[in-house]
Amino acid sequence: MSTKKVKPVKAAPQATSSRSTYILGGLAVVVIAVIVIAGVLWSSNRSKPRNGGYGGVSNAAVQVTTDAAGVVRVGTPDARTTIDLFEDPMCPYCGQLEHTNGQEVAQKIDEGALAVRYHTLDFLNRLSASGDYSTRAAGALLCVADSGNAIVYSAFHTALFAPENQPAENGKSDHSNADLAQMAKDAGADDKTVTCIADGANVDRAAAAAQTGRQALAATGAAGTPAVIKDGTVIDALGDPNWVSTLN
Repeated sequence: MSTKKVKPVKAAPQATSSRSTYILGGLAVVVIAVIVIAGVLWSSNRSKPRNGGYGGVSNAAVQVTTDAAGVVRVGTPDARTTIDLFEDPMCPYCGQLEHTNGQEVAQKIDEGALAVRYHTLDFLNRLSASGDYSTRAAGALLCVADSGNAIVYSAFHTALFAPENQPAENGKSDHSNADLAQMAKDAGADDKTVTCIADGANVDRAAAAAQTGRQALAATGAAGTPAVIKDGTVIDALGDPNWVSTLN
């Protein structure tokens, strides 16, 4: 008597999903998309220029002066509030701060509500293509400050930190003194100032000021640039886009 072999039956996988599964999956995708879009909009709004369209300093009553330590002050003589701003011309976050709050700061300066003491540092020279860009840009700023024209200083400062002009860290090129001189000329600098920049006349002076500025920055307790200091207190200028409007 023979025994008939029974072929094993292959188990066919059964669908475990259902209509509710698809609905939940779709909702999850929508939620994720909303979160991503909200994050993009939030980031965009944070980096959007405050007071866009105002431009730089325009009040002829605003003065620009330089002290013995190479700190440049921009403001009316009787400005109600003074802040210290430490920055490096190569610093991308300094560029971001200028982009976001520069026009807002300019209006406060014009109104006599604010004066800014600019400390230009050069610790990022090592990341510039020329090896000394930060110092040369700082020297150019001193040349413009020496002219006594606060409106031109504001315009040149804005141009230096503009995305289209600021050299990239570890980039293949940066600006020559001639480039910086042309930038200043475009900002309204006179011939004497343009020559000062082209000749690198204030580079050594800027290097000394940067060294003093490093020590002053360290004394504030700030971690790096940009650093905004008011009455000895470090302001979270990058974390709080409303910091200018809350100054007293």
